[in-house]
Amino acid sequence: MQQRNKIVLLSLMFFLFSVTMPYAASMGIVTGSTKGTYYQFGLNLAQLLKQHDITLKVSPSNGSVENVYAVFKRPNTQLGIVQADVLAFVSRVQTDPVLRKIARKIKMVFPLYNEEIHLVGRNTLQSFADLQGKRVAVGKEGSGTYLTARLLFEISGIQPAEMVTIGTNEALAGLKGGTIDAMFYVAGYPVKLLTTDISAEDHLVLLPIQNEAITGFYPKTTIPAGTYGWQQEDVSTVAVKAVLISYNFRNANCENVGRVGKLLYENMDWLKQNGHPKWKAVDLDFPLKGWQQYDCVAKKLATVPSFTRKSDEVNPVLEAIKEVLQE
Repeated sequence: MQQRNKIVLLSLMFFLFSVTMPYAASMGIVTGSTKGTYYQFGLNLAQLLKQHDITLKVSPSNGSVENVYAVFKRPNTQLGIVQADVLAFVSRVQTDPVLRKIARKIKMVFPLYNEEIHLVGRNTLQSFADLQGKRVAVGKEGSGTYLTARLLFEISGIQPAEMVTIGTNEALAGLKGGTIDAMFYVAGYPVKLLTTDISAEDHLVLLPIQNEAITGFYPKTTIPAGTYGWQQEDVSTVAVKAVLISYNFRNANCENVGRVGKLLYENMDWLKQNGHPKWKAVDLDFPLKGWQQYDCVAKKLATVPSFTRKSDEVNPVLEAIKEVLQE
């Protein structure tokens, strides 16, 4: 009898301990190239969450287009980082039942930061307009860079001789070797690849993007002089917002993603101090037009005094893509 009572008591103690102490969770986030900002953000989040008994596996990828589908379909991948224009594009394709379902199920956790559109070219070129008739690397199919570059050409009317669908490392090698004239890379500055793999001796430049048709759809921004050692002057370009997304879970993952969202919101100071420099540009309260926050996150944030829900407005990037698709 005493033995049985001891077992019951131990079981009760274990139960009380398990419901009152924070539980460990194992999650996954899909990011981008290992030399890109998405991947560094994933690593920073993993460091933060480890301090709160959450293991976050950080997976590289080809970028935003792959990430949207990975969060929708891949097991144990609850989070992803994507470009807002990719989400807009997916939501506009109403003819594909799978894409319609993805658009319904993918939810925003937080807006993150503006991703500058880096256009790197030979120093014989002067601007985006000079890409007419040139060979331009637009990223791998499945990357956000690929979709954005295609949209920029559609919006502007500039027609390159060839849009080369290769990854950033191969594109940079081709640019240095003279087989391509320019390459796109959409990522928040400073980009590791452009910092470590280009020098002044390569005779490459960041080309400004000031086309009026493009700046009507994408917000203007500047990559400051000296962001890269080989870049001596400010460069005008445009940007797209990076977004942390999840799936519309209705199980334990809802609780886990909500918990991650709250920890992220409450520990921004730590991330700005210890993470990638781009964390300093993150505004989690930014009213990203046209995107609703995942309710599993919003419920957790409702207990945070400084949090306020943003209104649902028209997304100008989405409208731009809609206009392009209707032409």
